[in-house]
This record gives sequence, C-alpha cells and structure tokens, in this order.
Amino acid sequence: MEHPVVVGVDGSDGSLVALDWAAEEATRFGLPLRVVYASLWERYEGGVPSATGERPEEEVAAQHIVTSAGQRARQLAPGLEVNAVTVPDDAADALVKESDSADVVVTGCSGRGAVRELLLGSVTLAVAGRARCPVVVVRGEERNVKGHSRRVVVGVGEGEEATGAVRFAFREAAARGCELQVVRAWRDSRRPTDPLSVLDSAARAYAEEAAAALDEVLEEALTAHPGVAITRTVVEGSARRALLGPAADADLLVLGATRRREGFGLHLGRVSHTALHRAGCPVAVVPHR
Repeated sequence: MEHPVVVGVDGSDGSLVALDWAAEEATRFGLPLRVVYASLWERYEGGVPSATGERPEEEVAAQHIVTSAGQRARQLAPGLEVNAVTVPDDAADALVKESDSADVVVTGCSGRGAVRELLLGSVTLAVAGRARCPVVVVRGEERNVKGHSRRVVVGVGEGEEATGAVRFAFREAAARGCELQVVRAWRDSRRPTDPLSVLDSAARAYAEEAAAALDEVLEEALTAHPGVAITRTVVEGSARRALLGPAADADLLVLGATRRREGFGLHLGRVSHTALHRAGCPVAVVPHR
C-alpha cells in the first residue's frame, strides 16, 4: 500500500501554496495526494438537519474548499491520484492522525511579507511537533517554493534524529536532481565565537570531531544515493545561524525533529522552532521512526 502525501487546506492563500507544493511532491515520487479539510462543525453539527431545509453555510463552505482544492491539484498535475476529504476533527489533531499512514504531511505558513518571520499558525506548530512522519511547512519566496535554487540543505545534529533527516534530504535531492548541502555546527564552550580567531589545538579537535561525526552519518545515505552531489559545511557557532544563511538560497531545509516534553505536550527544539519561523525556504521536520 502506497502512503500518500497529505496536505491540509483551509481555503487560505497559504494553504493553496502548500497544496501546489504537495501536488508536485506527490508527482515527483509517484504517490497519491490526500487533501484534508478539518472541521469541528462536521463533528457537532454535521448530522443535525437544517430547520429551513437549506444547506448550512458551514457545509457549503467546506464542500467548496474541498472540491476546489481537488480540482486545482488535478489541473496542476494531470493523472495524479487525488482524494479530497472533509474530516470531523480539529485541524491539528486531524493531520497528526493522518501522519500515521502518510509519507509526508504538508502545511502552509501564516503571514505575508515581513510578518512571515513572526507569524506561524498554532496548527502548523502542533503538527510539526507531534506528527509521526516528516512534516513540510511551505514558506519562503516564490523562487524557493518553486525549486529554482536547485539545492537542498540538511542540518545534522545529534542522535538518531540526524539519520532520519539525512535520509529524507538525500531522497529529496536525488528525486530533484539537485545539490545537497550538509551542515554541521560545532562550538567550543570555553570561549565566545570569534570568526577571526585562529583555531588552537583544542578547538581544532572540536572541528575534527564534528567532521568525523558528519562523515559517519552520511556513509549509509551516500551508498544508497551515490549520484547525489554533496557539499559538506562544518562551521563553528550556532546551528540556527549556520542553517538560516544557506536556507535563503535553497529549495528545502531538512531538520531532524528534536522534541522535548514541556507543559501539556511535545514541543520542538530551538533550531526547528527558529527555522519554522524564519527560514527563507520550505522546512521539513523529520522525526526518528
């Protein structure tokens, strides 16, 4: 059974951009596309007949969103298998449930222009923080969203999440036929970062250790995708800064899902959280499975 590319829609401009991206992704990998519109009205009011006999406005709006989204996807990618549905659930909960059987879940990003750095929908954050498959948040300028940069960037962190992110990034770069930039940041905790300082022996050891860890993580993926051209970047400093620069000229930034339990649920780590708010291109958050 093929796992579909799932995209959440709500009729907004951002969700239409996500829909287009998801349709291209499904076509790229030969997968079906599942378009999901979630509505709590369907749960609480959907089975109650209207007193006037007319269709409620909520039902009409939901049907319009789902139908038009399905038509848009089919027009963009003729021959693509598209299943557009309305589900009676909260949007975040619905997409997290969809992640159980999805290849990837795609969502849009809130805000326009400069405010995109400040606004990110609660649904998007919740899905990225809880989904059990990769989640792609479609953001950035048109050239980044449309794949004109011909480059995928992946941040390699610590632990098992790094392996999943690297696998996903290689898969994307291979399917797109583009370059993959692999970024690993390191820090010498003894001193503040100074790009003009000369590396002493201890700092050089940090850098060499980071490079060795990078090679170890890449070994399996390089064997699976020998045709992918890669660029290794090992840099001292904050991982967030090291990734946001390359992301501005990329088609996709891939990160492992570093999650921490806080308050009432799971929350993303600082690097993922920053990237989802500020990256100049679509961001994929990949959990370890």
